[in-house]
Amino acid sequence: MTEMLSYDFMQRALIAAVLVGVTAPAVGIYLVQRRQALMGDGMGHVAMTGVGLGFIFQTDPVWMAVLVCVAGAVTMELVRSRGNQRGDIALAMLFYGGMACGKLLVSKSAQAGAGSLESYLWGSILTVSPADLTAIAVLGAVVIAVTLGLRRQLFAICQDEDFARVTGIPVRLLNLLLAVMAAVTVTVAMRVVGLLLVSALMVVPVAAAQQLTRSFAATQAGAIAVGVLVALAGVTGSYQLDVPSGPAIVLLAIAVFAVFGAIAAPLARRRHRGTPENGPKVCDVRLPDPGRGTSAVPEPAGAGTRERSDATTPAPSAGLAQ
Repeated sequence: MTEMLSYDFMQRALIAAVLVGVTAPAVGIYLVQRRQALMGDGMGHVAMTGVGLGFIFQTDPVWMAVLVCVAGAVTMELVRSRGNQRGDIALAMLFYGGMACGKLLVSKSAQAGAGSLESYLWGSILTVSPADLTAIAVLGAVVIAVTLGLRRQLFAICQDEDFARVTGIPVRLLNLLLAVMAAVTVTVAMRVVGLLLVSALMVVPVAAAQQLTRSFAATQAGAIAVGVLVALAGVTGSYQLDVPSGPAIVLLAIAVFAVFGAIAAPLARRRHRGTPENGPKVCDVRLPDPGRGTSAVPEPAGAGTRERSDATTPAPSAGLAQ
């Protein structure tokens, strides 16, 4: 371990792993809540065009991917909000067109080569440069500030958009902001786990934490803890075993999910025996109410258990997506 930390590239890799381990689940929990778990995968396809443009113009592919991915995320959200029946077809063309365009651009660039593209598709955290680390740190800080600072409002729009709109929350603006944060997260994580696996790091830690937690806040904290754990373990294992870091991180996350699943059932039975069937639950998310100070929004249980609110406003019916 001491020898590993003596290398500058490993120090950068571990810092990047921590940043991505926090950022990806912090955004992913909202995508899981909205049943858009594969949104990150689609954005990864779009980000390929940004990587290709970065190669063509000989600029940092990370920042170019941010611009392209944000534009794609806004387009995706506008298509989703209109509810058009052809929306799925439009999104499919956007996703696959982005991947195809990225490949063509990379093939025509001066940096063309299997290795240059491979590092973005599957991740290459051990080759993270100081410039890459700076980009990851800046973008990750923005994502974490938004997803944690606006947790109540983002939870409300993911739970029930109509209810959030009635309470005066700017639903359209927050939907676009969430889509942009998801796009930024994809570009932040692509050097760590790769564009083809980034969605897994956004979703699997959340799914693992849901099995043991009973509230949204606890699920978010647990998912971030799992994300950091598997990211650090995956980087360490990739160095020790000489294996790719991205697949190692994702497989470790799936292993944690399996372990949590094995202990979730007996834990749930114990909770069921110790909790009154109709006993009151405590809500840990409150939204501002322009008329009466605050109004509580029910916080979903990790496994879908309904929780009560002390507000008189009817609660949304949907629970945390499983």
